[in-house]
Amino acid sequence: MWIVQLIVVLGAIFIGARLGSIAIGYAGGLGVAVLCLLLGMSPGSIPIDVILIIMSVIAAIAAMQVAGGLDYLVHIAERILRRNPKHITFLAPVVTYVMTLLAGTGHTAFSTLPVIAEVAKEQGIRPSRPLSIAVVASQIAITASPISAAVVFVSGVLEPLGVGYLQLLAICIPTTFLACMLTAVVANFLGKELDQDPEYQRRLENGQVSLRGAQAINIKSGAKRSVLIFLLTIAVVVTYATLISDKVGIIENPTLPRNEAIMTFMLAAATFIVFATKIDPNRVLNASTFKSGMSACICVLGVAWLGDTFVSAHLEDIKETASRILDDYPWMLAVTFFFASMLLYSQAATAKALLPAALVLGVEPLTAIASFAAVSALFVLPTYPTLLAAVEMDDTGSTQIGKLVFNHPFLIPGTLAITLSVILGFTWGSVIL
Repeated sequence: MWIVQLIVVLGAIFIGARLGSIAIGYAGGLGVAVLCLLLGMSPGSIPIDVILIIMSVIAAIAAMQVAGGLDYLVHIAERILRRNPKHITFLAPVVTYVMTLLAGTGHTAFSTLPVIAEVAKEQGIRPSRPLSIAVVASQIAITASPISAAVVFVSGVLEPLGVGYLQLLAICIPTTFLACMLTAVVANFLGKELDQDPEYQRRLENGQVSLRGAQAINIKSGAKRSVLIFLLTIAVVVTYATLISDKVGIIENPTLPRNEAIMTFMLAAATFIVFATKIDPNRVLNASTFKSGMSACICVLGVAWLGDTFVSAHLEDIKETASRILDDYPWMLAVTFFFASMLLYSQAATAKALLPAALVLGVEPLTAIASFAAVSALFVLPTYPTLLAAVEMDDTGSTQIGKLVFNHPFLIPGTLAITLSVILGFTWGSVIL
């Protein structure tokens, strides 16, 4: 029977992946319905905390976007990139990594991808090099962001095992960032030089390649205030989480637990942004970040619920088989995360679906943290929004999806960055823990 149930799970994920975007969440709900109504399984747990954290963080980011805050950040990013154009392959991932780290969502990379592509073209650098590692960095940075739903969830399940919130960040931030920068060195040599690429030459001759040049961005009057409010809120979140942690213990038995604190602080930040910048709250509902964030909530709801339904029903069998493998090969947890995330399309959903079961199997906290970056393999199937955006914004033709689907310029940098993150995670994590 479990084979039929697994086919339903994989079938739902496949249908959702083919339909794309929010439909993977829809298909996850369909899979739960089939498992419960037709195959007699009990529904698993809904990742309510994860969804609510995504909603509250996105609410603040969308308010900041309407106030012009994201445009202001893009303006700063463009100035950095244009001042050091020859180092675009190394600066691009720094920009997207930091923006994702601060915002807790990789969708902030959308606004910087056009700048990266244009600066690369202006310097005669193959755009696929900085674009590929920039997209990968924006995805991996989710596993290091102090306000991402994935990090908050992982911290929550590891705290009872003696790993604090700050310890998790102290491992994930340096290891993932260093892995991305080391990968940038490799990415800088991938593909032909632009002037030797026949596809680029063909497009150039046909007038299909254009240079935009630097463009003036109209920075709204409240943009800087909105960014300042958002950054201060992140600092408050990290500080509060530290004060209430068991390791520090300055605030014992807090009336506001960490997850609820993040939600309230972010909603409060959105309120302050609306007051301070005098934006119309109705416009927040039409912000691109709000739409993508709410889509992410549906995706997490569907796929994480589907995964938990199946795993919970077969937990004992999974424990018996997987425990032997993980005892001998702990790095296999990272491999499992890798392949699961390429189908689930969400770092938070992957962590929610698999990590609790792994910890029940007796996986060490160090193994869980080191493997955590592997939930970022959203680049494997070339259907993720930021990946597709990078392809569309590169009119040189260097950032293309091949006929074999998997032969695209994001696969090697992404796989290498995750591999390095896991290796560095085991190394540095053993020092921190």
